[in-house]
Amino acid sequence: MSIIITGANGFVGQELAAALLAQNPETTVTLTDVVAPTLPTAAAAHASRAKCVQADLTSSKVVDEIFNETHRFDTIYLLHGIMSSGAEANFELGMRVNLDSTRYILDRLRAVMPGVKVVFTSSLAVYGVSPPGFVIDESNLPPVPLTSYGTQKLMVEFILNDYSRRGFLDGRSVRLPTVTVRAGKPTQAASSFASGIIREPLNGQKSEVPVSRSTELWICSPYTVVKNLMHAREVPKEAFGEFRTVNFPGLKVTVQEMLDVLESVGGSERRALVEDKYDADIDAIVQTWPPNFNTTRAKKLGFSEDMSLEANIRGYAESL
Repeated sequence: MSIIITGANGFVGQELAAALLAQNPETTVTLTDVVAPTLPTAAAAHASRAKCVQADLTSSKVVDEIFNETHRFDTIYLLHGIMSSGAEANFELGMRVNLDSTRYILDRLRAVMPGVKVVFTSSLAVYGVSPPGFVIDESNLPPVPLTSYGTQKLMVEFILNDYSRRGFLDGRSVRLPTVTVRAGKPTQAASSFASGIIREPLNGQKSEVPVSRSTELWICSPYTVVKNLMHAREVPKEAFGEFRTVNFPGLKVTVQEMLDVLESVGGSERRALVEDKYDADIDAIVQTWPPNFNTTRAKKLGFSEDMSLEANIRGYAESL
């Protein structure tokens, strides 16, 4: 079984690669990113079954070289992208990476690997603002994204759904909650603070809250997100029906609840490292993300519910 992950230098890509390699001794994984990707430390024992490729996927020549007739992948995980704040700040770059490069990859795949399985990571940012307290499922609220990032994700969802309908590809678009606690460094995502206000204090560093503490977020632990990404390739295509998109399970929390659990796990000294510093640009983006989801469809498809917020944060603390 041969799998490729684009955007594999990101935290989720690294965790996914390690999990895939550990799951099956016959699996080979190719990791690609615009910066030369590295093999996750956790996957060091499986180095012989991993290949790291530096690849600028905005180049059609590079895409053609990676996806060709001589080597067929069983699954393509499309994780690459310019994150929310980055795509909002640089419209042209966001379009080129998030939409144009992805569409070219999909067209290349249908030409040289027709019917191949494609797992595309989308986002709850496709929805835009929802009515207060409204609980969203995949069919009861038309997506009206209010960021370029959300718009680009939604357009790829529609393309992949149509390509699947026509039999060109076997697509699965999975809308991820805000993944926290992400290890590593802050990213260009507007949601980066959701990990930063936990990660940095537990590492003895200061962090800032750019939004109101009453802000509600739909989050999910890295462990559960990776587990569900792995499951996404196992779901029979017939189970999706005519709609190839699913909202991943998660938890609704407020920023204040996250800080309370931080103090419970790390103590008052760690909690004191978090300061309020409002950022209107970040808040404007975050307010376009709905926090209430009904994930009945995901659970029927076999996707797992998340652990508790305390278990998530305590697990990260213990990993240190």
